[in-house]
Amino acid sequence: MADNDCQNGCTDERIRRIYEYLDGALTKEDLEEIHAHLTDCSECEREYNLECVIRTVIKRSCTETAPAQLKQSILTRIEAQCSDHPAA
Repeated sequence: MADNDCQNGCTDERIRRIYEYLDGALTKEDLEEIHAHLTDCSECEREYNLECVIRTVIKRSCTETAPAQLKQSILTRIEAQCSDHPAA
């Protein structure tokens, strides 16, 4: 969400707290308050869901390994670039 407030009067501070909620960095009371807010505010819920998707994709991409053929292709291209431009 940009610097705009959502229709329910949510501020960037509220959005920041959603990230803290996802990180588990809030007290039990704060967690309950943010959870209740997400149930009532569709814009903040959308922001929460988007952040969940982003975090899932990032986490998945950090655990995937490149196929051996891709690795070899990249190394071949790097070697070709290095041989075209020898160090001085």
